Amino acid sequence: MSAAVLGFVGVGVMGEGMCSNLLHKSGCPVHVADLNAEAVARLAAQGAVASSLEGLRQSVHTVFLSLPSIDQVEAVCLGTGGLIVEGGSIRTVVDMSTSDVPRTRALAAKLAERGVNFLDAPVARSREAARNGTLLITVGCDAALFEAVAPQLRCMGSDVLHCGGVGAGQVVKIMNNMVLLSTVHALAEAMAIAEAAGVDKALLANVLRLGSADSFALRLTGEKYLARDDFPEKLFPTAYALKDLKLALGLAHASGIRPTVAEAAADLLGQAADQGYAMSYYPVVYRLIRPSPQA
Repeated sequence: MSAAVLGFVGVGVMGEGMCSNLLHKSGCPVHVADLNAEAVARLAAQGAVASSLEGLRQSVHTVFLSLPSIDQVEAVCLGTGGLIVEGGSIRTVVDMSTSDVPRTRALAAKLAERGVNFLDAPVARSREAARNGTLLITVGCDAALFEAVAPQLRCMGSDVLHCGGVGAGQVVKIMNNMVLLSTVHALAEAMAIAEAAGVDKALLANVLRLGSADSFALRLTGEKYLARDDFPEKLFPTAYALKDLKLALGLAHASGIRPTVAEAAADLLGQAADQGYAMSYYPVVYRLIRPSPQA
């Protein structure tokens, strides 16, 4: 691989593991910037260079972003004090966030006017997969740019797929999350119904794994979280899940499609956020489905 200097912005729940794998596997120096100084310090202890947006824009060639939404991506790239400045060193931006498709394409066009390449490369799977370097990464860009950046993406993902031009990676990732979130909604309903009918939730989860209802969603959330009624913070929270479903609904409505299953899941996530669960792991929607103790 090239010895180009790399940058990484956003080392949160997913980004920290991703950045660690990039650091240890790429053979390149990795400069890291984040508002969370403790996360940056942990990576610096592994050999990364603690930096800032100002530092990155003068020292790195390719920068990877793992941020909450397109709002932060746009601000980090082109906002006041952002990465892309005249005379700066950055030539390629890789957005590994899950971002709005039209705004992703608009940002790519703005960066192209400044001579900067852009890829959307959102990630799927769990925090454990981010730590293990086994993420699914769906990429949108031209073929030549994909081939140039794919070796670095493979440091973080076991499945790195070129999905088409800019924005295509986001479309595929958003559809992945739409199916996942809708499936977890169905699992939460099944567990609530089973419990109300006198069947243990953990038993149900185990049986579902053995039958035709088995799924990644079940194995990810079923026995460990839904069956235990345990929905911690610092996992994929309700607010983020709702954001992703709204992106899916936006794509659907722009195409004249009404996705009734996804709409129901989004409505339930919205109710959960309104009832104080915005930062809880999103399968917490189970608590809105189950009968109340007084029922």
